[in-house]
Amino acid sequence: MRSSKAVALARRSLSALRLLPNRRALSSHPSSAIDDQLQNEVLVEGKASARAAILNRPSFLNSLTTNMGVRLKKLYESWEDNPDIGFVMMKGSGRAFCAGGDIVSLYKFINDGKLEECKDFFKNLYMFIYVLGTYLKPHVAILDGITMGGGGGVSIPGTFRIATDKTIFATPEVHIGFHPDAGASFYLSHLTGHVGEYLALTGERLNGIDMLAVGLATHYSMTAHLGLIDERLAKLVTDDPSVIDSTLAEYGDLVYPDKKSIINRLEVIDKCFGHETVEEIVDALESEAARTNQDWCTSALKKIKEASPLSLKVSLRSIREGRFQTLDECLVREYRMSLHGISKNVSHDFCEGVRARLVDKDLAPKWDPPSLGHVSEDMVDHYFSPLGEFEPELKLPTHMREAFI
Repeated sequence: MRSSKAVALARRSLSALRLLPNRRALSSHPSSAIDDQLQNEVLVEGKASARAAILNRPSFLNSLTTNMGVRLKKLYESWEDNPDIGFVMMKGSGRAFCAGGDIVSLYKFINDGKLEECKDFFKNLYMFIYVLGTYLKPHVAILDGITMGGGGGVSIPGTFRIATDKTIFATPEVHIGFHPDAGASFYLSHLTGHVGEYLALTGERLNGIDMLAVGLATHYSMTAHLGLIDERLAKLVTDDPSVIDSTLAEYGDLVYPDKKSIINRLEVIDKCFGHETVEEIVDALESEAARTNQDWCTSALKKIKEASPLSLKVSLRSIREGRFQTLDECLVREYRMSLHGISKNVSHDFCEGVRARLVDKDLAPKWDPPSLGHVSEDMVDHYFSPLGEFEPELKLPTHMREAFI
């Protein structure tokens, strides 16, 4: 196999973007009595010269817990150091790849005053994402099914992402009073034009073909053909990204965007979402909707107006800053934003959004502030401010692992 340095160089060349729940499982300090259960949340599959991590909480759409973040980081670091392993894969059990973080458990922790457990969750998840984004070996994520929020975070920073006819991608955090995190401000901001702002502010869903079209996915396969791809990858003995790329291309499916594809509205998206403020974006969308009466435009307006006004302004700034930052800088900033977001010092929108969408399910959140006009610059600035003298910032091993730009 080639040297790690050569693999790293090839990996960076290919991976640059081409353009509820078990309450105890979220704790980072499991008792020995539930060790087996926690290990089962991330299963391991061995292949000729590869290993596969299988996210295994199908009843919860493979939503991520603190323990899953810890286990993934430990597994990936051990596989990276193993000379017999050439590449790594990630899959999900059931009908989802990964629906994001286990936010209902976070909601319960916040309401119980257990903020340290929440901090552990974000810290361990973001640290794993940094490992993935700087990984020295090729990585293949099979995004078969729901891939939302943190599900994108644990896959998109890797080398290859296979979308399927069952893939549903979204970053819907503004609708629960949060912000696209887990590296989203990095990978969304590096998409073509202002697609990142569009996806972040609307939470609009993309299918697998559109993921491929905008560069969030690198390959496409019908779900029915994944078995063949898995079989071919299982026989590969390589750490060469180009060999894996060729295999995925050879056994994948050739697809073309249809008339409803995001590709056909990129120009209008850029025109509307390239404005400086959320208010200006809304005005531009309203003008476009009145002029063209296009369904996607009406849908985008509806979704923005349903979202937390504070989250919209925070998220827009996050994407704009991410465009000029490295992955590690984005993760450090997102960690800061996430801790401010759960602190309730400025707003209770995260807990209110989770309550309305996932707990009581009345779909009637009472946002505070209630409108864009009530969101002050100071409120937004607070999310980007340092955590304070007694609250440590996220420390990533940048001296050991170089982040790509």
